[in-house]
Amino acid sequence: MISDFIGNTPLRREGTLSSRYGTNIYIKEEYFNRGRSSKDRAAWFMVEDAIKTRKISQGGTFVEASSGNTGISIAWIAKELGYKAKIFVSASCSQEKIDLLESLGAEIERCENGNGLHVFNSTQYRAQAFAANHDNAYFTNQYYNSNNIRAHYRTTGPELWQQTEGLVTHVLIGVGTGGTISGVGRYLKEQNSQVKIWGIEPNRSVYTHYMNNQPIPEEVKFDPIEGIGRTFIPGAFDRNAVDRMFQVGNLPAEDSARVFAQETGQLMGFSSAAVVAAVDVHLQEMAFRPDDHVVLFFPDHGDRYINKLYQDIHQVDSLHDRQNESV
Repeated sequence: MISDFIGNTPLRREGTLSSRYGTNIYIKEEYFNRGRSSKDRAAWFMVEDAIKTRKISQGGTFVEASSGNTGISIAWIAKELGYKAKIFVSASCSQEKIDLLESLGAEIERCENGNGLHVFNSTQYRAQAFAANHDNAYFTNQYYNSNNIRAHYRTTGPELWQQTEGLVTHVLIGVGTGGTISGVGRYLKEQNSQVKIWGIEPNRSVYTHYMNNQPIPEEVKFDPIEGIGRTFIPGAFDRNAVDRMFQVGNLPAEDSARVFAQETGQLMGFSSAAVVAAVDVHLQEMAFRPDDHVVLFFPDHGDRYINKLYQDIHQVDSLHDRQNESV
């Protein structure tokens, strides 16, 4: 079954970061999913539900608006099950993701932005319009699909609780659609209401405004960190499952990725780098204790951002090849 290849990803104590921050830092390595990202979880739940409830019939087309990873997950799952995939990506989507989508047989359309269903020429608007105007096409709509949250409530949250033996004190997650942090937060807070669930977003993204009950600015242009940040609040975000948001710039995130690669020989994805950079920037405010168990959520692998993050690192090809051998 497809579900056999999704989830149960490793949780690894990261010695370099643990020493740097004076606490126990664990990495949730989601690139061990078959599609090499955490989005496999939500994609499988959304696709399975659509098939079971007969929203799509055999040979139909799954449609999604994606920064790349959800599209990749839907594309491989759809291909395995005998369906097609049509993915609308924003102009900022990395070439590595485009290449992978094409290799999976997905039809791709680039859009000007990913600013929501009500913005013409956005990925969401065009995906919705395509599905509405084509027979046997289903828009999974990760931004508003409750299965996005459900996937992480039923799989990721329980894994983290079991893997830490209930000792987890903090979970830090980059926030894009909001589904991962909402599902993980709901589950872990049911086990221990004191667990801190912290979201990471780019500077000038809107989640911090929302969490602080501030009006959303009419024009939003957040720092470009692929995979996280929003100009609108998706329906897949549950503010009650999240304690607070931290913002970080794209340049500190890029620096964190390169430093981590040089120190550890490991390549992290862009939103993973944002999580690490946010700890660097806000460490004093986060105030970790030596006996805390802090989980940093790494949703994908650095090999999807070679040109964006690692092009100036000497011997990056050997780092890339060596790490791929272990994944």
